[in-house]
Amino acid sequence: MKAPGSDTRPADRSRPAPGDEAPPGTPGTGEDICPECDGTGRRDGRRCENCAGTGKIIRGIGGA
Repeated sequence: MKAPGSDTRPADRSRPAPGDEAPPGTPGTGEDICPECDGTGRRDGRRCENCAGTGKIIRGIGGA
């Protein structure tokens, strides 16, 4: 059994990562650098759980 976060496979971006504010492709959103791993996709030698290892999160843009 692998340790949590040790997976090196690409993340499944069809589902939101824990740090995403909305699913990918949602109008009014865009990619931003993950604040937990500073865009590296790794944290403490493991895959970043916040961005699922992509280094990016989805955030709302603009404001009304």
